[in-house]
Amino acid sequence: MAAKMVFERVVKGGGGLLEEVQKWGVSKKQTGVSLRYMMEFGSNPSDKILMISAQFLHKELPIRIARRAIELQSLPFGLSHKPAVLTVRDWYLDSFRDLRNFPEIKDKNDELEFTKMIKMIKVRHNNVVPTMALGVQQLKKDLSRKVDYMNLEEIHQFLDRFYMSRIGIRMLIGQHVELHNPNPPPDVVGYIHTKMSPVEVARNASEDARCICMREYGSAPEVSIYGDPNFTFPYVPPHLHLMVFELVKNSLRAVQERFMNSDKIAPPIRIIVADGLEDVTIKACCAVSDEGGGIPRSGLPKIFTYLYTTAKNPLDAQSDAQSDIETANMATMAGYGYGLPISRLYARYFGGDLQIISMEGYGTDAYLHLSRLGDSQEPLP
Repeated sequence: MAAKMVFERVVKGGGGLLEEVQKWGVSKKQTGVSLRYMMEFGSNPSDKILMISAQFLHKELPIRIARRAIELQSLPFGLSHKPAVLTVRDWYLDSFRDLRNFPEIKDKNDELEFTKMIKMIKVRHNNVVPTMALGVQQLKKDLSRKVDYMNLEEIHQFLDRFYMSRIGIRMLIGQHVELHNPNPPPDVVGYIHTKMSPVEVARNASEDARCICMREYGSAPEVSIYGDPNFTFPYVPPHLHLMVFELVKNSLRAVQERFMNSDKIAPPIRIIVADGLEDVTIKACCAVSDEGGGIPRSGLPKIFTYLYTTAKNPLDAQSDAQSDIETANMATMAGYGYGLPISRLYARYFGGDLQIISMEGYGTDAYLHLSRLGDSQEPLP
């Protein structure tokens, strides 16, 4: 009840919007789709197909956005009141209002206008992840150092639901928007590449990670990639790029910091891409290995939480809110503590997973499992 009263006071537009958000977020059910369905449905994007897609999103997106807006109002430890979280809440409320104010989609012109609108919503939400991460770090600075972050399970569970929902929302919007491309690249259906080479994506992601490492440290270990470059399967290249980039970035940082003051040559990061009947694993389906010293066994349960990082908090050196936002929006080597948990959510979105196995004193192996069947339904938080 208290959360609802706060919601009523702060929501722009008054009780009418509140009632709508509550109605759509509580009483209406979400509808999940699979990668295979999206690929087959969008294989021939005729006007009729685009109309059906838009009508589905017109009903589905308000439900998903409303659920997150409601949750953003009642987070524990005062997280809902952090300036960064309030900013994200307003983005979600604005997007819900835009969707609900859009009239029924009846013809091609309606569909095109709706597509422009949801494209703007996607842009509005571009910085949700770094801004929420900033809010979590603001909370972390306020909490007592004696607090065991593993005990903040309610926050971890909320952030898992929140970020998983965001992945789905952006996938649905992006897929619909990309189906309007009059000249799509070969073997591409919206966001989905029907013949994606994981070796090629891993190579590009590794080079991007090495560039960040070079910027931060002035040098970077080499990355060796093993696997058949001709092997392909249907997947979303930006998703895989994000996951591999994060894993390689972590390994580069660990190895670089371990060997930067040593007379020894830093060993290369190794990526092994293997294909199975059901999965693609990067080190047995998808794994990244390093010799960065490993993670203590006591630290392993923390690596998929959002309040833990082995790197320095980027906010510690900041002095004002504007510089905090700018830092949060930059691609940094480490510090916000959300790279691994969000990478695992991306893997799980299409039925995969991410596992970390570490040998303290030597290094860490990350196993990224990707379903090559494409028939897993979206997890709907």
